[in-house]
Amino acid sequence: DVDAILGADSLAKSVVAGVVGLILVLVFMIVYYRMAGIVAALALGVYATLVLAIFKMAPVTLELSGIAATILSIGMAVDANILIFERMKEELRSGRTLLSAINIGFNRAWSAIRDSNVSTLITCAILFWFADTLGATIVQSFAATLAIGVGVSMFSAITVSRTLLRLVATTPLNRHLQLFVPSGKADLQ
Repeated sequence: DVDAILGADSLAKSVVAGVVGLILVLVFMIVYYRMAGIVAALALGVYATLVLAIFKMAPVTLELSGIAATILSIGMAVDANILIFERMKEELRSGRTLLSAINIGFNRAWSAIRDSNVSTLITCAILFWFADTLGATIVQSFAATLAIGVGVSMFSAITVSRTLLRLVATTPLNRHLQLFVPSGKADLQ
């Protein structure tokens, strides 16, 4: 048995752990991926705002399982950005322009992002169905929250990150390609 005070304490600690984890991930992304990391941080800010807005409108009650699903979907949003940035890095190293590297990087990363997110959404549907059949509302909450988070993460990675990177590519920063490659100028042709 868990009383209300212990449950509220666990919930508060989970939220703090999620926020600290998100901050550490953002710092890593900015330090390692430089300008692309800043774009990822902005895209994750948009992601978090959209997810919280959907949770408010739906309305979704965030239990411990819902917070775990939200943190997992944040990880999937970061993973999508990393796939994109690694593809971009390969294209920049092969001598492409920044805008070309962005477009090709997104196109090459899209299949992996799509496949992982679709398989997660299928798993969420199965979890939701089984939980509905067995009456396990905690699992239903996890599945629904994860599905919302994955859908928004796919939107933010493909739409928000791409738009922000294309905007950066139209600024004078596009002449400084070392800002978009983790190792810097040594990796560029």
